Amino acid sequence: MSAVPSASSTPPRPDILRLRVTAKDAETLLALLRDTRPDTGGHPQPEPDGRIGIDVYAPDAQVAALEREGVTVTRLGNASEDGRAAQAEVGAGDRFAAAVPHGLAAKLTG
Repeated sequence: MSAVPSASSTPPRPDILRLRVTAKDAETLLALLRDTRPDTGGHPQPEPDGRIGIDVYAPDAQVAALEREGVTVTRLGNASEDGRAAQAEVGAGDRFAAAVPHGLAAKLTG
């Protein structure tokens, strides 16, 4: 019996969404980030209308926790789908099997 759980026994992970969270002011955004502690993508950026926003990565179940008075949450995309699409572009096998790459780096032995 294997100690590694089989793929069928583990529940699927929820997709991670890329969201833009925009608050009326820095204090509101800071309070939201302190309360919900989401994964962020970068630093807060001022919006042209004077509000402040930040990109957030969260599953759909956490979106409701991000929504509150003075805060707008906009769905920008599905980061999990984007990741799966990028992984599908990667080929299988050893791309260096036919030829070893050569470059300017020193070859170390030992």
